[in-house]
Amino acid sequence: MPQRKAAIKRMRSDKKRSHANAALRADLKKVLKGYKALIAAGKTDEAKAQLKTVYAKLDRAVGKGILHKNTAARRKSSLALMLGKKA
Repeated sequence: MPQRKAAIKRMRSDKKRSHANAALRADLKKVLKGYKALIAAGKTDEAKAQLKTVYAKLDRAVGKGILHKNTAARRKSSLALMLGKKA
């Protein structure tokens, strides 16, 4: 357990940030899972609409520092390819 005020405050803020990041990660996972389910079900029109939301979530994760920009770009590419193969 930290002794100094600054270290105690840092621990508090780290905990807050960790929870926020976990929530964003979980939300991103949920959206990706929904998108993949739409593609598997063959609902390409709904998947196209969902793709915009998925892209936004990935970009937000990059902005917050949760994902690296190249990781997000790779995922976007593979998701678009999935849709292209089904369409």
